[in-house]
Amino acid sequence: MITPGNVHDMKVAKACIAAMPPSAELVGDKGYDSNDLRAWLASRGTTAVIPSKKNRKVQLDCDTAIYKQRNVVERMFCRFKDWRRVATRFDRNIKTFMATIAIAATVIWWLK
Repeated sequence: MITPGNVHDMKVAKACIAAMPPSAELVGDKGYDSNDLRAWLASRGTTAVIPSKKNRKVQLDCDTAIYKQRNVVERMFCRFKDWRRVATRFDRNIKTFMATIAIAATVIWWLK
């Protein structure tokens, strides 16, 4: 889902997650720590592996072994940022931008 650069990902998190079949766990960073999202995930039968924010009054536990796997996704986004067209959203047309991402993902996978 493409959003403007000034919109927080949390606003579209449920819509993006709902597009996929439920999984056993969902890994996210502290920015996704909200009671609403955790309750929604639990209703889908998904365990939220999200560390608590520092300002949360009651800190919640998360499985650190599963959370460490999050770096695989973070590294992929970092590789996308090596592509200037993707990092700066040079393309104004969504179809062209998504095509650029598909080409970048293919090249990154091929060179891996």
